[in-house]
Amino acid sequence: MITLGTARASPGETDTGRLEVGEMRDGSPVRLPVAVVNGAADGPTLYVQAVSDGDELNGLGVVNRVVPRLDPAELSGSVLVVGIVNHFAFQAAEHRNPVDDRKMNRGYPGDADGTTSERIAHETFQVAKRADYILDLHQGSTSRMINETRVRCGVRHRLHGDCLELAKAFGCGHVLDIKGPDGQLARAGPEHGIPTVDPELGGCVGWDEESIRYGVEGVFNVLRHYGFLDGDASLESQTRARGFDQYGSPAGGLVRFERELGERVAAGDVLFEVTDTFGSLEARVTADANGVFWRTRRLPQVAAGEYVCSIGTNVDTY
Repeated sequence: MITLGTARASPGETDTGRLEVGEMRDGSPVRLPVAVVNGAADGPTLYVQAVSDGDELNGLGVVNRVVPRLDPAELSGSVLVVGIVNHFAFQAAEHRNPVDDRKMNRGYPGDADGTTSERIAHETFQVAKRADYILDLHQGSTSRMINETRVRCGVRHRLHGDCLELAKAFGCGHVLDIKGPDGQLARAGPEHGIPTVDPELGGCVGWDEESIRYGVEGVFNVLRHYGFLDGDASLESQTRARGFDQYGSPAGGLVRFERELGERVAAGDVLFEVTDTFGSLEARVTADANGVFWRTRRLPQVAAGEYVCSIGTNVDTY
């Protein structure tokens, strides 16, 4: 029997339930939706979570499609899922938890006596620590971004190679291999000896089916690669960036991009232009280094100094 909150599954069974992680302002309990898929045969454990940030819903789309397709009779090991981590932000359709104004993915491994975000991080990390591998499903918030997977433990970490392998198995095609900020689950997991990656499934308002498809295929490829499911896993070469340059606008106005997401750029290439209301050129911004056009703002209007786009740099394949 494997339990997660109120979900209880014997070998060969799937169950869903709720994990209590705190209380609302009126004292009513906060219960996150969870699932347990307990394989008929012994094997490793995979932990999957989504909606750590309340407006990043593509991961929820992945969970919504993966769990019904997982047949525990064909599974060796178990899959533990928390479908919506950031309860408060999800309900408000906001990125950050509006109760404590915290970004959930800066609070791991959490604090049982901390703010609402820290308490949720603590409770979900207790679940994650039961696993052999961790997938923390994200997206580039509501901006536009390629589908990619982030390895955040840092190149000197003892599990760096294991995390790169997990990212390759997930197989978005692009990997950002840069040490992440403190408090990220993709940092906390490896510190506890668990290979962890942070797939960033595109970027949109709501969700989009292409990025969800990448995520669904990624989860099943991980399950095959690590022996949860029979079948051959596809391990294709990944384009890896080990640097990340961000560009702001030198002038206020309207942005016109000259490159497409995922396109290779060379130093000196024009990335975007800024015009005034009537189309007169106000500024032209070029790339400082070779790289991949990785992420852009969604809205065309910008103020002087406001973020416009990012380029993945120091690019190779592995």
